[in-house]
Amino acid sequence: MPYFSPADMEDPATVDLVKELVLRLLSSGGRPTPTVSDPSCAAAVRYALRLLSSSMSPSLLPDELSLVESIKRRLAVSGRSPAALAFADLHSKLSARAPQLNRWALLYLLNYLSLDRRRASKSASGCLPFLPLQYAHSSRPSLASGPGGPAGGGVLLVAKDPENIREIALREYADLVMEDNEVTESALVRDVIYASQGIDGRYIRFDRSTDGYDLPQSLKVVRPTRTIVRCLCELGWLFRKVRGYISENTLDRQLEVGTVCQAFCSALQEELSDYYKLLAVLESQSSNPIPSAGSDYGGGTGNYLSLRRLAVWLAEPTVRMRLMAVLVDGCRELKGGAMAGAIHGHAQHGDLLVQEFMARLLRRVCSPLFEMVRTWVLEGELEDVFLSSLY
Repeated sequence: MPYFSPADMEDPATVDLVKELVLRLLSSGGRPTPTVSDPSCAAAVRYALRLLSSSMSPSLLPDELSLVESIKRRLAVSGRSPAALAFADLHSKLSARAPQLNRWALLYLLNYLSLDRRRASKSASGCLPFLPLQYAHSSRPSLASGPGGPAGGGVLLVAKDPENIREIALREYADLVMEDNEVTESALVRDVIYASQGIDGRYIRFDRSTDGYDLPQSLKVVRPTRTIVRCLCELGWLFRKVRGYISENTLDRQLEVGTVCQAFCSALQEELSDYYKLLAVLESQSSNPIPSAGSDYGGGTGNYLSLRRLAVWLAEPTVRMRLMAVLVDGCRELKGGAMAGAIHGHAQHGDLLVQEFMARLLRRVCSPLFEMVRTWVLEGELEDVFLSSLY
């Protein structure tokens, strides 16, 4: 199907728009503006009109979702995960606010222009001339170029321009952040990891008045950083609760709690062992320096650990630790079958993560009960030293 019908090509307004577009393209790059009567310009106009009225179409189906996923995947593979997230957010807003818009055609055009610009940065050859770059400040030096003109086909390589505005702004922002903070982000990351193990750090300590880990108010830290530190330190508070329950029932009351509670504490301790392994990996990554906001390394995928990256790493362990804390509070006064029944009640959940976690704990907790029932049925002996069958 043609992009324009023959009736559209006979419309004087459409023809005038095509002529104006051709004139702008031919006059780009500092060349003199041609006239419509110029033979080359007239030939270009005829070619454009013939091309627009032809039956050519792209050799792919207009699948918007596939195109969106392709763009996000290309951004993520190139080390631009924040750009991929921003693109997904913008696409969802565009879908909600302009449902009648031909979004596939718009995304296809922008994606093609982006790929064509990348190809042009590697090769100066092309069918259409590139538009000249316009700088906000005329005092900025141009790119080093050879006898053939600017390098990279007229594309400004921002990462290699030592005086570009974006890099200067990022450096100034990094300086402002350092002025507003008395503590480096690396030190806060290490303290959060310590707090996640129930250990007081250099700056983050357990406050018994508030029953939680937090930065002292006298410490000069910007509010967003203080907020994310407070959210991350919730894991340390939950860890103290779970570890305290295990210590109380395995050391102080080992002969009173019964085999079911002992199995429950053993299952919790096994979960904490996996948690310790994760913290060991994070602690090794925390020794790598965090790049500044204006460095080339900051936008990549370096093996460093910032507060935001730490929040991603600790998201799932926080959910698991929160579930264990809920079980600890709910099973503190229970024994035997009552404890197993309470855990089974928490397993009735719609979240698959919660279901799998509770099922794994339930298998460990019920093993003493199953062994007692097996001995009773097969051997005729009921070994219930802690009277678990009475609860």
